Amino acid sequence: MNIFDTHAHYDDEAFDGDRDALLSELFSGGICGIINCGCDLKSSLNSLALTQKYPQIYAAVGVHPHEAEEVTEQDMQKLRALYAEKKVVAVGEIGLDYHYDFSPRDRQLEIFEKQLALSKELSLPVIIHDREAHEDTLRLLKQYRPTGVVHCFSGSVEMAQEIIALGMYIGLGGAVTFKNAKRPVAVAEYVPLDRLLLETDAPYMAPVPCRGQRCNSLMIDLTAQKIAEIKGLAKQELIDTCTANAKTLFSL
Repeated sequence: MNIFDTHAHYDDEAFDGDRDALLSELFSGGICGIINCGCDLKSSLNSLALTQKYPQIYAAVGVHPHEAEEVTEQDMQKLRALYAEKKVVAVGEIGLDYHYDFSPRDRQLEIFEKQLALSKELSLPVIIHDREAHEDTLRLLKQYRPTGVVHCFSGSVEMAQEIIALGMYIGLGGAVTFKNAKRPVAVAEYVPLDRLLLETDAPYMAPVPCRGQRCNSLMIDLTAQKIAEIKGLAKQELIDTCTANAKTLFSL
């Protein structure tokens, strides 16, 4: 109970067939809050629409690195206007992805920096995507020093130490349950409880034993159980603390 999912994509087409029924099930089943993260203008608008329908959903608005090449200056101006909405609580999902390189790296860097600067201007936290781009991500976070979270954290314990030293949070999801997840397990063991957030990245990254299925926020229970075992805590204590952390970060 009292689970706050700090990173999901319920606007995704994977939920088109049963979105309302599923969300109703989640909120009656122990989910107290969700941050739905935008990836471009369209998904950010769709995230905002979800917040208007469900009191428990909040929106992050931003441009994902995959979409950096396609975003226009007009799009950026339209996104900027959305931050005035009361239930928009973060700039995200933003960052760098050097695994797929769907957008050229120089363009990813340009759009990432613009959004980091915007987060500082608006005093909003960021939700960071970092895949195989640890060096550049850390460099820019040190330069701009935003508040926020590195979601689906895939770096080392040493990088986690640097992120936490900046005053940011570490987001962990289903990957910590995967069979050969040595690095996420080490990070989960290290991260101070007051700097940890729970997430799904739904519909992706379902935890074991649901891996390969469409992920939803109730599956955080499995992730929380694994992290609680790693840290030697009661599961509900872990969940309650992470929910309090989320409310602190996103000013809820």
